[in-house]
Amino acid sequence: MMTCVIGNDGMPLMPTYNIKKVRRMLKSGRAVICGHDPFTIRLTYDVENPGVQPVEIAVDTGYLNVGISVKSENHEYFSREYKLLPDEKKRHQEQKRNRNNRRHRDGYRKPENKRTKKSKHKEKGWIAPSIRHKAEAHIMLVKKLRLRFPLTSATIEMGQFDTHVLEAVSQGLPVPEGIGYQHGPKYGFDTMREAVYQRDKHSCKCCGKSAIKDGATLVLHHIGFKTGDRSNRIGNLLTLCTRCHTPSNHKPGGKLWNLKQRGNSLPQAAFMNSVKWFIYNEIKMAVRNVHITYGAVTKRERLNRNIAKSHANDAYCIGLFHPKHRAQTTYYMKRRRNNRCLEKFYDAKYIDSRDGKKKKASELGCNRTKRSIPRNNPNNFRPMRGKKISSGYRSIRQGRHSLQAGDTVLCEGKKHEIKTVRFRENKKLGKHETVELQGRQGELTLDKIKVLHRIGGWKEVTKEQFYKKKQDTGASA
Repeated sequence: MMTCVIGNDGMPLMPTYNIKKVRRMLKSGRAVICGHDPFTIRLTYDVENPGVQPVEIAVDTGYLNVGISVKSENHEYFSREYKLLPDEKKRHQEQKRNRNNRRHRDGYRKPENKRTKKSKHKEKGWIAPSIRHKAEAHIMLVKKLRLRFPLTSATIEMGQFDTHVLEAVSQGLPVPEGIGYQHGPKYGFDTMREAVYQRDKHSCKCCGKSAIKDGATLVLHHIGFKTGDRSNRIGNLLTLCTRCHTPSNHKPGGKLWNLKQRGNSLPQAAFMNSVKWFIYNEIKMAVRNVHITYGAVTKRERLNRNIAKSHANDAYCIGLFHPKHRAQTTYYMKRRRNNRCLEKFYDAKYIDSRDGKKKKASELGCNRTKRSIPRNNPNNFRPMRGKKISSGYRSIRQGRHSLQAGDTVLCEGKKHEIKTVRFRENKKLGKHETVELQGRQGELTLDKIKVLHRIGGWKEVTKEQFYKKKQDTGASA
């Protein structure tokens, strides 16, 4: 077990593997525990000659997965893989939508910041919020380890990606050369809408009706709406008619739910092209000696050492030191710590007069995507509403829980993990919190448990959970 050591003056010293010595120092009072991730002790006496050796940190940057390795010439002290949040852009869009809804209900409200959106985008170093958190996660991890290890240098893997070439290869097209970079998908057309309509021959790709022969009204559809991809690239756009482009078809089980895009959206390449120098400059402020390497160099080093492909192994192959003694790799996933949704809407429920099943009001709606479309359109399912089972209502959160799901507590001498936290109210206790524990039935009040560990922004998982992939069995567009 590796233990980080911090001097009495607060400066990090060389880590140690001598567990017996660490226990003796803690027992005699010559050291105290000051951290658990990784396990860290702080000396209570001054050290004249600490003997600090060169230690480097290697970072394998990525859009979703990050690999970090801290090593010296003889030992690899730290090896981890981190998985970032994949749906951060969706959360920002929900936040924007909820904010607009509150302002419409409350009337006019002055902006929180006097600066306009246009002026804020012109600021030097501005990065879109949907990718800024991913860049800041790289920086935060390096700065955290800088307080535990005596880092003398840092090596970061980054590269410049040609998105035109990557998109052409993914679609099986020839690699663009010379004038090919100027002739994009919109070449020869005034708008992207015209280019997509011409590609799809002015007909709906769902039902096959043509705007020329059948008089169908055509609209553009974003294929990647399910994953939050609303980019206007030609591979993400599809021609549909107004009869197929309905809210019900956008839901699970609808015709548009499992459509696949043409080509790749290339978020990884766009991410690295946008934030690589931001990451470099911020890490350079924490670790003065920063080096840059590229994926081709890392791959060559990994193949020469006959090491399997992984983010932690790539981080090990980055940099100057490649010690024989390797650390055991641990895996962490970023988790959403706070649910900022203050209000939830629960839809009304009706009996469908066609099959007698209970359905939500949104499933039996008028299926309008625009107010200009009349209610008496062919896709109007409002007349199918039978008996009303329950009315719709709003649920507003009026308090914040003191504990979260995932916190470790002690109950009746055993460790448990919190499953759910709820607010309850009765005449004796009034409004109070109750928790439900994993592996234990029933709810408990907070006075019957003792908090041992609060879960933070990162959750340790197994290798199988880290590399688990969701199966997608959708039809191709």
